[in-house]
Amino acid sequence: MFLLKLLLRNAFRHKLRTALTIVGLVVAVSAFGLLRTLIGAWYAGVEASSSTRLVSRSAISLTFSLPISYAQRMKAIDGVTTISWANWFGGIYQSERNFFPQFAVHAETYLKLYPEYVLKEEEKIAFLKDRQGAIVGRKLAETYGWKIGDQIPLRGTIYPGTWTFTLRGIWDGAEKKTDEGQMLFHYETINEFIRKRAPLRADNTGAFILGIDQPQNAALIGRAVDAEFKNSLAETLTETEAAFQLSFVSMSETILAAIQAVSYIIVVIIMAVMANTMTMTARERLAEYATLKALGFSPGFVVKLLFGESLVICIIGGLLGVLVTFPAVHAIAKVLGSFLPAFEITALTMGQQMLAALIVGVVAAAWPAWRMSRVDIVQGLRHVA
Repeated sequence: MFLLKLLLRNAFRHKLRTALTIVGLVVAVSAFGLLRTLIGAWYAGVEASSSTRLVSRSAISLTFSLPISYAQRMKAIDGVTTISWANWFGGIYQSERNFFPQFAVHAETYLKLYPEYVLKEEEKIAFLKDRQGAIVGRKLAETYGWKIGDQIPLRGTIYPGTWTFTLRGIWDGAEKKTDEGQMLFHYETINEFIRKRAPLRADNTGAFILGIDQPQNAALIGRAVDAEFKNSLAETLTETEAAFQLSFVSMSETILAAIQAVSYIIVVIIMAVMANTMTMTARERLAEYATLKALGFSPGFVVKLLFGESLVICIIGGLLGVLVTFPAVHAIAKVLGSFLPAFEITALTMGQQMLAALIVGVVAAAWPAWRMSRVDIVQGLRHVA
């Protein structure tokens, strides 16, 4: 207890210097946390993927579609339990700024494959019965203030015209990382439109989602699916849902690497600032440390004082930095919520922030602590006024 009081007194002996150092730590730790949260949000879709789902798409590109007739042949493959399909819609709600994912899906089988979308039974029934019905995630509904029964108009880009859907259900995610920022409606509605306007493009889909019985057989089942359609006019590429999501993340790999580098550079910069602060502190107290050694205190006690003071400052700055991160993440989530639906600080990120603060405290005090532990008593006492 005595040592803690001594450390606090020493840490705040120069109040302005300590305050400015803590402010720098708060900025660095919160910025580090924001960047780590951004990286985590980018990978949220991968982490939320199910090991019992595969995604089969065109082997050429996602922009090429596959015939719906493939569904029966896929379902006949050993290990496949359920099959559904989804088409990207790409509509605009009110203005281009209001971006959120919209998919035309085979509703009944799609909801079976995604049990993490927790939907009330009466809402699910209403959606399945209404060909113009739609369901959305809770976060998306709250963003635009939608309620059950609302009419939601979308201006089509891929599919021309204005499409109006009736909101029949709002799902809640079973876990925090479950995407609540999507809109789903019936594939049949879109397909009927295509059949009238462009019959040759009808009865096709962008991707199939396959439910499998044994996750350990995912690679084997994927190869069997691709072998089934090898040398056909529309060959497939089947992979786990996690691998499918990761393919999108890999497109931004350079950006993510840059963000990771910046997050570490921030820690290094504040480490240099903190080291300078501790060096100045040690130089100013040279006579005090020499006096302590003259009174019989061991060099280890001097080392404890310097390391302790540095850690006290860094722990205070780290804790305040973690607290500041929460409102910052909340504010950014409002802006990027539709792009990064799982943008929230995690326990792991908070742990990384505090670990970074502790590392800064230890490294910053290492050099001055070593110097002061070896200070010559006679030389140090010359500085006593």
